[in-house]
Amino acid sequence: MKTHNFLAFDLGAESGRAMLGQLQNGRLQLREIHRFPNKTVRLGDHLHWNIYYLFEEIRRVLQKCQKEELKLASLGIDTWGVDFGLLDSRGSILSLPYCYRDKSFPTAMEKYFQHFSPEELYSATGIQFLPFNSLFQLYAYLQENPELLKIARKLLFTPDLINYLLTGEKSTELTIASTSQLLSPFTRQWLPELLEKAGISGAILPEINQPGTVLGKISDWLVADGSPEIPVVQVASHDTASAVAAAPGEGENWLYISSGTWSLVGVELNEPVITSESFSANFTNESGLQKTIRFLKNVTGLWLLQQCRKVWSRQIDWSYEQLVELARAATPFSIFLDPDAPEFLHPEDMIKAISSYAAKTGQKMPDDIGSLVRAILESLAFKYRSVIEELSKISGRQMEKIYIIGGGSRNHLLNQFTADATGLTVYAGPDEATSIGNILVQALALGELENWLQIRKVVRQSFEIMEFRPENHQIWNRRYADFLEVTTRARH
Repeated sequence: MKTHNFLAFDLGAESGRAMLGQLQNGRLQLREIHRFPNKTVRLGDHLHWNIYYLFEEIRRVLQKCQKEELKLASLGIDTWGVDFGLLDSRGSILSLPYCYRDKSFPTAMEKYFQHFSPEELYSATGIQFLPFNSLFQLYAYLQENPELLKIARKLLFTPDLINYLLTGEKSTELTIASTSQLLSPFTRQWLPELLEKAGISGAILPEINQPGTVLGKISDWLVADGSPEIPVVQVASHDTASAVAAAPGEGENWLYISSGTWSLVGVELNEPVITSESFSANFTNESGLQKTIRFLKNVTGLWLLQQCRKVWSRQIDWSYEQLVELARAATPFSIFLDPDAPEFLHPEDMIKAISSYAAKTGQKMPDDIGSLVRAILESLAFKYRSVIEELSKISGRQMEKIYIIGGGSRNHLLNQFTADATGLTVYAGPDEATSIGNILVQALALGELENWLQIRKVVRQSFEIMEFRPENHQIWNRRYADFLEVTTRARH
């Protein structure tokens, strides 16, 4: 039977990679063909993404595929959510997109509430309040650079910008649009009044397509420059939506944790949940495949560990595997942290930030690397439990299993801690869920899969899923009260 080759570009905050997916007889094989670092650019007082650098890396991969005569059926792009670029009337990108960790957004969010109260905004959008949501980023533009908004004619989110550079087509896709806090989760249409009441034209909002839309072929100038003439598919272009599409769960009473720099903890529903309880708990309603709702909460994931490693690497370049082994041998429960504490959002030095948090909460800072790594992983597992308890209460579902997908699923120690902290069986994998979801939506768009349910069937047939059962739940249950006491004290 014929093998179909699909190319997925999965762009994350730390790195981007190109994954080749070969689909044959209902099984998918993956091969990484290129990886490159992603990093922010500081210009003046702001952090930006270098969209041109990302595009050039993608272009290099396409030229390599063409030179090696690799027959590709299509390509798809997925990235993180919320960030965007603005185009002028000639289609030129007006400035490098802001990075969601830019420090100007919390102030803009508070000022925006002069136009719509938090309750009104949540009732309309069902999106949790994060200071970097696209709505608040646009309001920051209005406050700091209103002339830019006056000449802007189209807003495109990060994957849309790259698709535009590849094809010349200006549109967005539902899952990435749903991260913006500008969309109704009921109608799946824009709410331009959220911009217009603040003095921003709603005309900049692009056309919304469903995931699995064939956008168009790669532009002639790129083909002439050595890229293959293949279609570009608008996959579930929010990376979490692609990852959840590849979660191998069956039935209803399971939840997913898409684990990476961020951890997205949630369930898949048919309708949004917008209640006073979901508002108070700051849960979000984002769109998925087949107009499902990803009812979830963003949790700061492995960001703390990544940033500690960055500090330690000034002296020793520890691998994540080495750090996890140090943690495995360390004393448990030396310190409790709230991964979502504001001081951990973007500190200059994460270890100093943790030390300050320890002092503020009356705890002793660990004096060895292994204990600190272990504390980060333990605290993240406890945070998962806290969110899962809220999730069960608000959604009305009694959770029985956790599927951990994404790069964080390779961290077996965190997987075991999660099982111990929650008392639920954890199924880990696939670690490349985002690329898998990206590729299989391409296959669906081109008619190589019959329906979206086949995506999860292919995943179960193609990849090993590891099981982690609770081992020390009673001990973890006792220490959970300590975690809650410390993190509650830190917020007051």
